[in-house]
Amino acid sequence: MVIGLTGTNGAGKTTLADHLQQRGFSFLSLSDEIRRELRRENKAETRENLIEAGNRLRREHGLAVLAERTAARVLEDRNYVIDSIRHPREIEALRRLPHFHLLHLDAPIERRYERARERQDARVPASFEQFAELEAREMGGSPDAQNLGACARLADATLINDGSREAFLARADELIANWLRQQGRPGWDEYFMRIARIVALRSNCIKRKVAAIIVKDRRIISTGYNGTPRGVANCNEGGCPRCAGLSISGQNLDACLCSHGEENAIVQAAYHGISIKDATLYSTFSPCLQCTKMIINAGIREVVYNSHYPLHGAAPGLLENAGVKLRQVDLEQEAG
Repeated sequence: MVIGLTGTNGAGKTTLADHLQQRGFSFLSLSDEIRRELRRENKAETRENLIEAGNRLRREHGLAVLAERTAARVLEDRNYVIDSIRHPREIEALRRLPHFHLLHLDAPIERRYERARERQDARVPASFEQFAELEAREMGGSPDAQNLGACARLADATLINDGSREAFLARADELIANWLRQQGRPGWDEYFMRIARIVALRSNCIKRKVAAIIVKDRRIISTGYNGTPRGVANCNEGGCPRCAGLSISGQNLDACLCSHGEENAIVQAAYHGISIKDATLYSTFSPCLQCTKMIINAGIREVVYNSHYPLHGAAPGLLENAGVKLRQVDLEQEAG
């Protein structure tokens, strides 16, 4: 899960971010990109400089630049809290992340100014009037400037931090725990297909990376990816003349020395003496005719694939005639 924090200065974003880090969340801040910019320019990290530099980055590199750079560091197997979200386009970019929730924090401006001054932060203006003036600029102006007002309207929930620290964090815990309980997890098809995609990264084929895994009783019993046979120079080392020549798809197939992912998964099971009768094969592409015949003769009862292989020809009909179930799980379509 990714929790995005937006809100006014002194509303408790840092307090909540620290609290969540103590509970296992990794921390990222869009402002870190701005701070890097100020360090390159040898400028002080004042609130005014941060605002100016952030607005300039948005003008020069796009309104979502800070969020896009931050999102690129997010790993799928961790919980994150992301601070300093200040523009609607940043929210739009971050909502592409799985399980993203935006939380807006606010409090009466007088109370927030007191908190900001208590932090003894050099970036906080010396007077309440300057504090209020800067905040008015942050609430919305030109299209490439910060727009906290619009961000607040896009939030999934709002917390008003006008009481004790303990009460504020208790309400935040209750809200976030509810989001975590509602968070789903991948079904078995998505789970195994995503593993197959990871296996494909091991492929040494320079034309197309394909992989298959064989599953029985929801347990992976064999994996395979396309590449040259054992002991032969890898495809990416020149071992396959067809791939080395960047042949047109569908042509010169008789010169290809690479074994297919499905073929290698089946052969690996045989090599290690593992029965694959009545198993399910997950493949990143639908099987070609040659692999289809191996699948049938190996006793595999179901084939699940992600993308259509352009040269499968008679393979689907042959699988149907042999009583092997064939179905597609399109991860891109499901994500959309």
